[in-house]
Amino acid sequence: MYIPKKITFSVLSFCLLSQFCFSHELTEAENAVIALPINYEGLPGDGPIRGQQEWFQEVWMDRRTSWFHSVEADQEAVVFFGDSITQGWSELLEPSFPGLKVANRGISGDTTRGMLIRLDEDVIALNPSAVVMLMGTNDLAENATPEQIAGNVRLIIDALHDHNSDLPIILCRVFPSSAEKDRTAEDIQEINKQLAAAVKGDIRITVLDTWTLFANETGDAKIEEFPDLLHPNDLGYAKWAAGLRPVFATLGMMDTESDTFQIEPGFAPLFNGKNLNGWGFKVTSPRKPNKNGIVFSVFPEPENFYGKTHSSDLRFAAINNRLVVTTPPEGRRIQQLWTTRDFPNDFILKLEFRATPNADSGVFLRGKQLQCRDFPLAGPYMDLKKYKEGDWNELVIKVTGTTAHCTCNGEVLEAAYEIPKTGAIGLEGDRGQIEYRRLRIKEM
Repeated sequence: MYIPKKITFSVLSFCLLSQFCFSHELTEAENAVIALPINYEGLPGDGPIRGQQEWFQEVWMDRRTSWFHSVEADQEAVVFFGDSITQGWSELLEPSFPGLKVANRGISGDTTRGMLIRLDEDVIALNPSAVVMLMGTNDLAENATPEQIAGNVRLIIDALHDHNSDLPIILCRVFPSSAEKDRTAEDIQEINKQLAAAVKGDIRITVLDTWTLFANETGDAKIEEFPDLLHPNDLGYAKWAAGLRPVFATLGMMDTESDTFQIEPGFAPLFNGKNLNGWGFKVTSPRKPNKNGIVFSVFPEPENFYGKTHSSDLRFAAINNRLVVTTPPEGRRIQQLWTTRDFPNDFILKLEFRATPNADSGVFLRGKQLQCRDFPLAGPYMDLKKYKEGDWNELVIKVTGTTAHCTCNGEVLEAAYEIPKTGAIGLEGDRGQIEYRRLRIKEM
C-alpha cells in the first residue's frame, strides 16, 4: 500500500498505537486476574508486596496487561523474571542472546513476594524452557529480612519445579548497589548468602556470581556501570549477558553449531569434542572438612570415561565440542579430571577456555596446577590487558624439561613454572563454570 510521505508518520503512528491499545485491552474479568492485591491476608510468601503504593499499582497493571495476550506466542521461551533491572533489558534482550527465544517478565519495583503471587500467569503459563531469576533488591529497600527473601525465592523455585521437575533455573546473585539507595554491601551479601544456602545441592539450579561481577572494592556498584547506583546501563547489561551466555551454551540453547577449527600440523587432540575418551578420575582420598564449606570429591577407585559424554558425577561433560566443567550445586566442589596417560617428553599444549563470572578452575601440568580462572575477578593474574570476559581466551604452555612457559592471549602468566618430570594433564573444577575447547598437544 502506498502512503504519501507527508502523512507516513502520523498514519503509521496511529496504526501502531491502535494495535497496541486494542491488543492489550482486557475485560473486567481479565483485569481481576492480574490485579495487584491490596489485602495481603492469605497470600503466599512473606514480606512486602507494595500493593498500597499507587505508582506501583500502575506499573504492575501496565506491565501485566502488555503481555497478557502473549502467552501462546511466548510458549517455551527462556523467561527473565525479576524487577526493574530485568525490565530494563528492554530492546537489548533479544540481540544479547542470538537464536534464543526469550520473554521479559520483569516489573519495576516488584518484590520477591509480588513475583511469587504473579508466578503462575506470568511464568508457569509459558511452559518455559529455562528461567533466569534476579530478585531481592526491592525487598531490602522495604526492610524485608534476608530470611524472608530467601524463603520467597525457595517457594518460587519449588513451584517452578512442581510444574516441570527438570526445569533449568539460573539464579543471579543480587547485584551490588549502595547505602545511598538503602542497600548496603553487607545486607546484599547476607541476602546472597541466604539464597545460596536455600538452593545448595540442587543440580537443576545454576547460581551465577553477578555480585562479584559488578562490585567495586568496597562492595558497591560502579558508577560507570550503574549510573544511579541501582540500575545497569548498556555496559552493565553487556557484562550480564556475557556471564549468562556460557550457561545457556551448557544447557544446549546456544553455541550449538559445529566447530570448524583445524588442528595445526604436528599436534594431536587431547579432547575429541564428542566424548571423554582419554580422560578419567584418579583415586582421591577423603580430606578433613573445610571451614569454608568447600567440598572435596572422593573417588575410591579410578574411573575411565571412554565412550561417555559425562563423568559419573556429571561434573565434567562433552557438549558441542566443548569440555565443560559445570557449576557445582554445592557452591564449591574441588575435583580433577585427568588424561589416562602421562606426558614425560617436552610438549606444547594449546587450549581455549571461557569462564563465567568469578569461576575457578585449573590446568594440571604433570600433576602441578596452573590456575585457570576468570582472572580479572578470581585472580591471580588480575592485570591482564588482553583477557576477554565471558569470551574465549587462549592458553599456550611450552614445556621444556621441568619448566613451563605459560601465556594467556600472548601475555605471560608464568615465565618459568617448575613442574614434575612426568605425569598426566588434568582439569580442575572448583566454583563456577569453565569450558575448554580445542585442547591439543605437540610432543617433542
